[in-house]
Amino acid sequence: MAKRSLSTTNITPTATADAAALVDNTYLGAILGASATQKTNILEVQMGGIAAASSPSIMLLARDSTVAGTLVIGSTFDAALDAATAALAAPAVVGNSATVDPQRSATLHLLNLTFNAFGGIVRWVAAPGEEISIVGLAASLGEVSLSAFTGGTPGAMGSHIIYETL
Repeated sequence: MAKRSLSTTNITPTATADAAALVDNTYLGAILGASATQKTNILEVQMGGIAAASSPSIMLLARDSTVAGTLVIGSTFDAALDAATAALAAPAVVGNSATVDPQRSATLHLLNLTFNAFGGIVRWVAAPGEEISIVGLAASLGEVSLSAFTGGTPGAMGSHIIYETL
C-alpha cells in the first residue's frame, strides 16, 4: 500500500459543465487506475483559496464518464507520503492535463466542496471504511476528477488529494 499526495499550488479552475471535456491545467487533478483490477482509495481532499476577491467556487469530486487519454502531471505534483514507499508495479496515473481530457459524469458526483476561494478552506476526510474508491481504468468507475462546475466564479486555489493504491 502506498499513500500519495496529488497537489497543486496555484490554479484558477475553469467552470465546466458535466459531460464536457475539462480544460488542461485548469482542473485540480484526476486519478486513473493503471490496471483493470487495481483499486485506489481517496482518503482526503483539501482546497485553500488564494483569490484576490470574492470567488464562490462550486468544486466537485466526481467520477468521469470519459476517462483521460494519456493523463500527465501537467501543473500538479505527485509524491509519496512515506519516504520509504516502494515503487508500485502499476501505480495510479495522475495529473491535470491529457491528450484527451476527462469528462465529469452528469450523474456520478461524489462530493460537492463549494467554498469561497477568497481565503476560504474546505477539507473532506474519509472516516475509516468510508473512503471513496476507484477500480480499474475504464469509465465510470476507474477515474475521478476534482474540477469546477458551472454557476460560480472560481478563483485561484491550491489543493491536495491524498490517495492510496492497494
